[in-house]
Amino acid sequence: MLKISLSAIALIALTSIAQADSVGFRTIGIGGETPRPLNVALWYPSTEAGPETIVGETPAFVGTKVLRNAQPSEGAHPLVVLSHGYGGTWRNLSWLAEELAKDGYAVAAPDHPGTTHFNRDPQQAAMLRERPRDLSRVIDALAGDPALAGAIDPGRIAAIGHSLGGWSVTALAGARFDPDLFAQECASGPRSRACALDDLNLTAPALGQDMHDPRIRAFVTLDLGMARGFTPESVAGITVPALLIGAGIDIGDLPAEQETGWLARYLPSETTETIILPDAMHFSFLQLCKPGAEALIETEDPGDGIVCRDGKEQGRAAIHAEVLDRVTAFLDRSMPPR
Repeated sequence: MLKISLSAIALIALTSIAQADSVGFRTIGIGGETPRPLNVALWYPSTEAGPETIVGETPAFVGTKVLRNAQPSEGAHPLVVLSHGYGGTWRNLSWLAEELAKDGYAVAAPDHPGTTHFNRDPQQAAMLRERPRDLSRVIDALAGDPALAGAIDPGRIAAIGHSLGGWSVTALAGARFDPDLFAQECASGPRSRACALDDLNLTAPALGQDMHDPRIRAFVTLDLGMARGFTPESVAGITVPALLIGAGIDIGDLPAEQETGWLARYLPSETTETIILPDAMHFSFLQLCKPGAEALIETEDPGDGIVCRDGKEQGRAAIHAEVLDRVTAFLDRSMPPR
């Protein structure tokens, strides 16, 4: 009898391992025949087993473990699109993408042409209005091809962005940017770092266009920038839930109260959650830095080692854990399974 029980327990354990979701991963190209082709990273649940590989790793930053080109699990998945900051890449929020995929989400992160580390083309950078549309194009691609990251639940699509990516997902949720208003804020109010980003062509009238995608059901900003260029009326009219997470330590000319706090002031209070993490700095939302990474980056690019700095009380791993808890709880409330 004892032997049978042990065998049964072993079988149950093996079955549980086989059914536990792994994280599948692949990169795809979208719009290769268009003037703005996108390189997109995808993470998604998979029931396949096999050797994991590490993606997103660099000499300075920690990568994540995935199963390359694994088959997506069956069933419709909620989708989260991620938008990196100015000069960033899809790797920046890969730590969050991996955890969301473990939780059952399909996750997609494009490199935004012109404002990614891999493409600094000034003409693309000047077309800032295309950033939110990049995310809409990614949603189109995944919704139209279940083989990429599994079937997508059209009623459970969210967007998360860091820094300029936070601006992008806010525009995607329905905020309207006014170049004249932004110029006035730069001239009269506390000057933001974004005011010096001349390559973004922030005075272009086309930036006032509607970039809203009604498929977005919730959005999250991680220490966003350029918030004061959105019209208060359009921000107040956003109807989907918002989670705003700001960095409590200002790296200089990017105070959370003038960006995250400004947006929170005008968003509907009943559908908005705002959190300022006291030990987070602007770059605390990027992936974990390896030991010695700050010095390594400083050697190659003096002044850029700041991307590996956080507050003294909480390290980046602890900050990530809190962000993950906040984000997953928010998405569960905002987009419950149907």
